[in-house]
Amino acid sequence: MRVCVYCSSSGRVGASHVEAARRLGEELALRGHELIYGGGDVGLMGVLARAVHARGGRVTGIIPEALTQHDVAYREADELIITETMAQRKGLMLERAEAFLALPGGFGTLEELSETLTLKQLGYLDAALVLLNIDGFYDGLMAFFEQLIALGFVRPDHRALYHLAADAADALDYVEAYAGCDVTAKWL
Repeated sequence: MRVCVYCSSSGRVGASHVEAARRLGEELALRGHELIYGGGDVGLMGVLARAVHARGGRVTGIIPEALTQHDVAYREADELIITETMAQRKGLMLERAEAFLALPGGFGTLEELSETLTLKQLGYLDAALVLLNIDGFYDGLMAFFEQLIALGFVRPDHRALYHLAADAADALDYVEAYAGCDVTAKWL
C-alpha cells in the first residue's frame, strides 16, 4: 500500500517525536508499504525516510522546487518528484496515496491534515486517515473537534472520518483493516 505521511521538517522537536517517526518508518517498510511524503531530508521527514530505507522499503518524495533550493530534499528517495507549487505537491500526494497518516507537525502538517479531512467529509476521498497522538500531541485538536461537534459545526458521526492512534503499530493496523467510511452527508 502507498501510505502518505504528513510530518514536521523541524529538527528542534523532542526525542519522543523523533523516535515515533523512526518507528513508523521501520514499521511501514517491515509491512511492505511504500512511503509517500513531502520529500524532505530534515526533521521528522528525514528521520522517517531514512528509517524506511534502512529496513529496505520504498520512498517517494514530493517537494516543491523552491524548497529544493534550500538543500532540504531527500535525494536518496527512490522517486523524487519536484513540483512547481505546494498545491501541486499536495495534489500528487493525495492522488498517489491510498492511506494518510499525520505524525506531529506544525502549520504545514495541520494544513495537509485539514485538507485531507475535509476531502473525506465531502466524499471526494475515502481512505484511512490516522493521527499519531505521540505524547498527547493531538489532544488539543481533539478537544477543538469536540467543540465543533458540540456547537453543531460538525456531525457527531464524522468522528469516524479519522482515527487517533497511540503508535505506529496501532496506526498501520487501522490502515490495513480500513474498509471505508460511511458517515452522514454533511448537508443532511
